[in-house]
Amino acid sequence: MRILLVEDNQALAEGLSTLLRGSGYAVDVVADGASAEAVAVAETYDLVILDLNLPEMDGLDVLRSMRSRQNRAAVMILTARGAPEERVRGLDLGADDYMIKPFDISEFEARIRMLMRRQAGLRSSVVQFGGVTLDLTSRTFTSAGVPLDIPARELALLELLFLRAGKVVSKDAIVGSLTGFDEDLSANAIEQYVSRLRRRLAPHGLTVRTARGIGYYLENSATAG
Repeated sequence: MRILLVEDNQALAEGLSTLLRGSGYAVDVVADGASAEAVAVAETYDLVILDLNLPEMDGLDVLRSMRSRQNRAAVMILTARGAPEERVRGLDLGADDYMIKPFDISEFEARIRMLMRRQAGLRSSVVQFGGVTLDLTSRTFTSAGVPLDIPARELALLELLFLRAGKVVSKDAIVGSLTGFDEDLSANAIEQYVSRLRRRLAPHGLTVRTARGIGYYLENSATAG
């Protein structure tokens, strides 16, 4: 999952981006409203974490611009501006959530998980496909109650495929979801991750199939014809 963090406080931006990347998210960081607007047009994000007091362009104007362009990314406003009228304006403009600084990190992480579930169209934090279960709260996969040991980048890829199980996910969508704009993920690297996932999933009845020239999809081997 890919996140855009818009925050002009460098220390806070570095701390949050480190936290989010440690959880397996791809994170881009910008420090002013004009850059946020430009990046939101050029790139695709699952979530935008948006400060309001920004240089060059106010966060609410960034939000207004996003929604006017039919940008459907979830938006969490993260700001010191906590007056009720400010919260109402943000929510009316299309924000999905609103947190006031200072905030509790555990609540921040929980709200991100909630927004990611909503983006995926899920009501429950537990998703099952075949004999494998994904707990979105802990971001762990289990089979017969036993956790699967999967490295962070492969886990992020499996999560993406799992939430769209049975549907083809294009290579471009994979690259966009797993990397920030200062990273590079080659076709060969994706193929390596897919190959490793196939080996890890084979004992659990799932496999990653190739849609030649398009991308990949997750299949339940036990029910495949």
